[in-house]
Amino acid sequence: MLVIVLLTVVLIGFGAYEFTLHRQRATSIPIRIHVNGTRGKSSVTRLIAAGLRAGGIKTLAKVTGTLPRIIDENGLEIPIVRLHPVNIIEQIKVFRLFTKHEPKAIVMECMAVQPEYQWICEHQFVRSTIGVITNARMDHVREMGPSLENIANSLSNTIPTNGLTFTAEDKKPLLEVMQKRAEKNKSKFEAISFHDVSDDDMRRFQHIEHQSNVALALRVCEEVGIDRKTALEGMINSHPDPGALKMFRIRSEGGRRVLFLNALAANDPESTLLAWERAWELYPDQGRAIILLNTRSDRFDRSVQLVEMMSRFMKFDLLLSMGESTEMLDQHFRRVGIPSSKIKRIGHVSAEKAWDAIWNSVEDEAMVFAMGNAGHGGLAVADLFRSRRENSND
Repeated sequence: MLVIVLLTVVLIGFGAYEFTLHRQRATSIPIRIHVNGTRGKSSVTRLIAAGLRAGGIKTLAKVTGTLPRIIDENGLEIPIVRLHPVNIIEQIKVFRLFTKHEPKAIVMECMAVQPEYQWICEHQFVRSTIGVITNARMDHVREMGPSLENIANSLSNTIPTNGLTFTAEDKKPLLEVMQKRAEKNKSKFEAISFHDVSDDDMRRFQHIEHQSNVALALRVCEEVGIDRKTALEGMINSHPDPGALKMFRIRSEGGRRVLFLNALAANDPESTLLAWERAWELYPDQGRAIILLNTRSDRFDRSVQLVEMMSRFMKFDLLLSMGESTEMLDQHFRRVGIPSSKIKRIGHVSAEKAWDAIWNSVEDEAMVFAMGNAGHGGLAVADLFRSRRENSND
């Protein structure tokens, strides 16, 4: 019994000592930026880090998006190998690595979903000087609550104390939730507008990025002292998140052309619709509009939501229904009024067969918008189009 008590005391003492060291490591880094939000966290983290590096600030970043990565001061990516389930204690190890590089700035994507863990990530681990909230969308409702106000309140757990907070959210009720928390934390709060980022700026990216993400990152870089032109150049020349909305141009031997857009990582209807609208704003004259909807049987409700959104807001010439349980979607197509003449069910097929089905639907020129789920064949199709794009050096 005495041995157990002694071991417990030793472990508690060691934990307290390690946590004290962590606090010292964190505060030794002058600029600490913590990025939270429903959509775009990884992209904004990467953009901010790229802008700071371009301005000569030694910066390291951590992203936890499609693939968890450490991004070093040269923009090189180091995979995070997790032998155990994700745990926020990981942040202590990350800071230990960061301080060995002696950076002036770090940019951290919030790795927590549970509201209480989001608070711990910020106020116990990162203790940021600048907080960023990209937006608040209907997602992770089990963890954060059933309404947008609940989600905004949860995301506000990463608003720093006595710091700065920027957001690209534009819904007034949600801004009021964030503003109230910022005032409580004695943190300055600012909602930014994306209108000063032009379409010409956005066309310079090799992937389709959202204006709000770029505007948000530029505002953070400006706050740190990096001029807009320098920061933007750094962002344009940086590597996007693997889940970013990427485009590939492909030309067949017969001269037919396809602009393939990989929007499989968008997940929710609102983000998918934003990606669709942005694609047509940037590339309005791409011929036939073809949607490739990839379905997973274990996430069928998401596919139904996407079908409902498509019927209301997306104008297209053809819908290719691909993946698992596609026959179950037929009743939902009829329910929302999508005519059968616009639908071709190809089912759970290989990437090569999906490739053939797409090209058989292209007469001259088309934009193919891949959406739904990356798993169960979707990513394989996107990878096939990437490997056969016109310029393999893009």
